[in-house]
Amino acid sequence: MTAGITDAAHAVDAVTVMGLLPARPRLLALGEPTHGEDALLDVRNDLFRQLVEQEGYRTIAIESDCLMGLVVDDYVTSGTGILDEVMEHGFSHGFGASAANRELVRWMRAYNDGRPASQQLRFAGFDGPLEITGAASPRQALTALHAYLTAWVDADLLPRTAETLDRLLGADDRWTNPAAMMDPSQSVGQTPEANELRLLADDLVALLDAQTPHLIAASTWDDWDRARLYGRTATGLLRYHFWMADTSPGRMARLLGSRASMMAANLLVLAERHPTLVYAHNGHLQRDKSTMRMGNLPLEWWSAGAIVSAYQGEGYAFLATALGTIRHQGVDVPPPDTVEGLLYALPQQRCLVDTRRLAAALPDATPAPRVSPWYGYSPLDPAHLANTDGIVFVKDTRRT
Repeated sequence: MTAGITDAAHAVDAVTVMGLLPARPRLLALGEPTHGEDALLDVRNDLFRQLVEQEGYRTIAIESDCLMGLVVDDYVTSGTGILDEVMEHGFSHGFGASAANRELVRWMRAYNDGRPASQQLRFAGFDGPLEITGAASPRQALTALHAYLTAWVDADLLPRTAETLDRLLGADDRWTNPAAMMDPSQSVGQTPEANELRLLADDLVALLDAQTPHLIAASTWDDWDRARLYGRTATGLLRYHFWMADTSPGRMARLLGSRASMMAANLLVLAERHPTLVYAHNGHLQRDKSTMRMGNLPLEWWSAGAIVSAYQGEGYAFLATALGTIRHQGVDVPPPDTVEGLLYALPQQRCLVDTRRLAAALPDATPAPRVSPWYGYSPLDPAHLANTDGIVFVKDTRRT
């Protein structure tokens, strides 16, 4: 069995990755089992460079606020801004503090310098403007979409004025109230104003779509594409806020599914543009149905990866990342009867594992699921191996 597992392990490089797959995917998803470990992001950065230089990939999309990501994209494509400020304002979830993320942005800017737009690398956040404690106000997305349409279409076609939009939105702190996550009565998502905003957002997106030929010709393709992002984000946020105000047993599953749908919609649009490396938590990218318990309430929903895979088929590939140890978080050497334990016996510090060969080399008994002593790390689910195209295994991480 050890020899069989050894035969399944290879170097983590673009050539080997492509050799595992039936075709070059438009979206190559690389998951991580925990956030905040630069050792994993270093693997990602190395792979992205190789995908750019050898396979023609042009975009990287990470699990970060899609609107904040525009700040990073402007910097890497045109040099707009100062790197320190880009890292502070271009990432959500605290990811801008990562040295590996900073190196990614610096390298992309250096790569793009002097290249024509058609050959430049692009950066995208594909998460909604969401945090665990709540959701952003829809103001930025709605007003930006309205301003774009105001600039390029006949005023008679606009369903509302900017002043009406501002009145309906009201104060932003009503939308961002963190108490609303645990108390639906604190949410403004089902007020008359919010319901009117949902209809307004739908009308604005419909107008954007109906005017597509004119808008692309009159403005630019990039400006039109960015307006589409504003539209998706506005409607997604308003939907999310609506379900924050819900009191039914399905509330949390609806919120999780709404976030996944926003992620998936952004990824599907990126797939239209260029081959893209997608980086996020394994749970957002897996093909299997996602599950969790909140108290006594079991929750199920389809992740962004599952949705995108259903649309894209072989155009979507998923590599899960597994870890041996995170000793500074109390995660020690994995038990030998787990997938991570079997891989930990390999000599490599990092390797790419062919899941088909791994499955053939495993004993008849299904490997035991690993139990993490730290809530921030999610071990591999052995039941998901069949729907995973490969595993990137990193033996040990260390605090930097």
